[in-house]
Amino acid sequence: MAKEELDAFDRAILKILARNGRITVTELADRVGLSKTPCQIRMRRLESRGYIRGYAAVMDYGLLDTNHIAFVQVKLNDTRAAALRAFNEAVAEVGEIEECHMMAAGFDYILKVRTKDIASYRIVLGETISELPFVASTSTFVCMEAVKEHGQSFD
Repeated sequence: MAKEELDAFDRAILKILARNGRITVTELADRVGLSKTPCQIRMRRLESRGYIRGYAAVMDYGLLDTNHIAFVQVKLNDTRAAALRAFNEAVAEVGEIEECHMMAAGFDYILKVRTKDIASYRIVLGETISELPFVASTSTFVCMEAVKEHGQSFD
């Protein structure tokens, strides 16, 4: 299916929903300059065509005691399709891995890992990440402060 062109109303709807997925249709319609029904039709179309894949809550990781973030570069010892597939499937099962991106770099993947503290991270790294299929080596970068994360801005 060909990708359709989004107009200014569609883009405005997406931008607002990305920041507040719980906004009422009435308020959303007011903010983008449409009446409620056309706005609702556009939202359903954006959902059905896959532009909106879902809605999620933005968590307070400090209250959840998972405020420690580390980024992990992962180098695999095999990058053939079956090895990549095995790694991807295994990563999906690790709750502490919040994001996983395949990279075009001197390493194969970068992971965003969220844990309680550095001691908890060390256990996840040593007992879980290092044991994922085809992992040859890892390199860790510890986040000192989250300045901007998906769905959040910090003042």
